[in-house]
Amino acid sequence: MIANVWISDMDERLRKQLDFILEIDKEKNIFRQTHLSGGGRRENDAEHAWHMAIMAYLLKDYANEEVDIAKVMIMCLIHDIVEIEAGDTYAYDEEGLKTQKAREDAAKEHLFGMLPDDQKAEMIALFDEFEAYDTPESKFAHAMDNLQPLMLNDSNGGGDWKAHGVSVRQVYSRQGKTALGSRKLFEVADGIIQENIRKGNLDV
Repeated sequence: MIANVWISDMDERLRKQLDFILEIDKEKNIFRQTHLSGGGRRENDAEHAWHMAIMAYLLKDYANEEVDIAKVMIMCLIHDIVEIEAGDTYAYDEEGLKTQKAREDAAKEHLFGMLPDDQKAEMIALFDEFEAYDTPESKFAHAMDNLQPLMLNDSNGGGDWKAHGVSVRQVYSRQGKTALGSRKLFEVADGIIQENIRKGNLDV
């Protein structure tokens, strides 16, 4: 929370915005299962979101449909903020996935609820649109969410897949949805997967 020494003179709307901004700094402490490229430390959620947003802007020409790229980038940046309270759910953790929605819905209401009402509604609408996977923007944002860790895993010799015993079926189950946002980028993903099958980095 913003220091009380000067908050008394602050506009209430601005105070809420600054409190939220400070709160989401905690996203940097939520570590994912994916490691940084070249075998570095585990990536945190904020780094993942930043990377997705840059990818979306650079790769926008490969979206299946015309997209509002600013909207896509905001979706990328906010999609994992709920994990500050809900925790990271590994993409291939079948037990964790069963409770993911309930945990993230509760976190969504609390965290975005820190904002002024209009911005709370805007952020929740964007988060829900991303989760629903039914607009050109959400499909393209998800393509980034799928491709980014795939590229990191590939750069690490499939280390994270091997550590978790991830199968070819599991990877294709996730990456197949990339084609909903970008058929071209799914071709890239497919090539990466096939190369890692050849190298023995994925359970067959």
